[in-house]
Amino acid sequence: MVQILIPILIVILTAILVIILDLTGQIRILRFFSNFITKDSDSRAEFPIMCKDRCSQNTEPSELPDPEAFNCRIQLTRQKEGDCDFDAFTVQIGGIIRTPSDMHYTTLQISLADVTDEAYEAKPVRSRLKEWQSQDSPAFCYSAGLGKIPKQVTTLSDWTSVAQLHIDWLMFPHKGRRNLQCTTTIISQSNSQVLACAKCSFNYDNNDLGYIDLHENVKRTKNLAVALAFAVSAADRKLYDCEIEIIKSWARNNLDYAHSSDKDRRKLEKALNKTVAFFSNGNQLDAYKICKEIVEIVPLAERYDILDLCLHVVQANGVAAAEEMVLMKNFAEWLEVDMDRFRDMVEKILPVGMHEATDQEVILGLSADMSKEKTRQQLNREYNKWNSRVTNPDPAIQHQADQMLRLIAEARARSECLS
Repeated sequence: MVQILIPILIVILTAILVIILDLTGQIRILRFFSNFITKDSDSRAEFPIMCKDRCSQNTEPSELPDPEAFNCRIQLTRQKEGDCDFDAFTVQIGGIIRTPSDMHYTTLQISLADVTDEAYEAKPVRSRLKEWQSQDSPAFCYSAGLGKIPKQVTTLSDWTSVAQLHIDWLMFPHKGRRNLQCTTTIISQSNSQVLACAKCSFNYDNNDLGYIDLHENVKRTKNLAVALAFAVSAADRKLYDCEIEIIKSWARNNLDYAHSSDKDRRKLEKALNKTVAFFSNGNQLDAYKICKEIVEIVPLAERYDILDLCLHVVQANGVAAAEEMVLMKNFAEWLEVDMDRFRDMVEKILPVGMHEATDQEVILGLSADMSKEKTRQQLNREYNKWNSRVTNPDPAIQHQADQMLRLIAEARARSECLS
């Protein structure tokens, strides 16, 4: 009798152990889905489930998701990561999820679009991080493993947070109050089949310039850069053909006309010729006002590009006229660039021998309000820099170093006389 009971007990204990292990595994898997209500498998369910619109911002926080549909919503939250606080879009899902089988592995995907301008096509929100960009574009596409869905038909009875999207990751099309649309999709990991998809709309006040704003500002800035370049060319009351050709060539390459129609290219040439005529007739622009507009609409890098263009215009005829250098110095100040970097640009593009007049502020970095000690320190820095170049294998650099050392000696002598 005992010999018969022992194998039966072993079988029973083994079965109990298997059940316990299976339950332990399911409990571990269900941690994320702790507030799920599961239903029996629905044999009538079809895949994929079509997207259903759900508005998050207009839904009261206490309102539960529709249990008969898959839902998503966005909440703007303040999060903490280590010692840093950051704003985030917290993505929440709720309602029904259908999968081909129990314990089915899934992936969560989230994308964002700007739908403020209903008359136009929705514009994607872009990702600053390559990690969250679509394969063939900078459009934001968050993707992360969601784990196993417990049952073939699973219902989230309450809102469940599934992702926190750092707002610092995102680039919106435009500045200001925007109406955004979030698309949340659950995908099968086995065959990439869409299992559930929902959309929600919400408002967000974007305080930064959008990527379309920046593009338009850059385009506007390039037009203004051409105007400033012509102003430099005309500063000495002469418009040399070589200067005009440099400006026209830059405009053709930078004003997005490379792939334009012949009509658009003719339009550009006509506009450039009208600008030449404007300055040839002795007219002037309010360069200060133009520079201030540029400072407001584009980052620093674009401003250095403008100065680079204008310096090459000065260089074109081989002489840096005094009037041109005065205007270039004003441009650098009005565009709020680093003056030491501007001087480095001048040094590379306009060697000292090209200057019609010696501007100590531009060439040596001196200013009238410098103290004697500050002047001495600046001249010592310049001396050390140029003295090390006297033995440079490039004869042009050697020649420039000799000229600079002569100017430094003259500046030192002048400083001593004044003191």
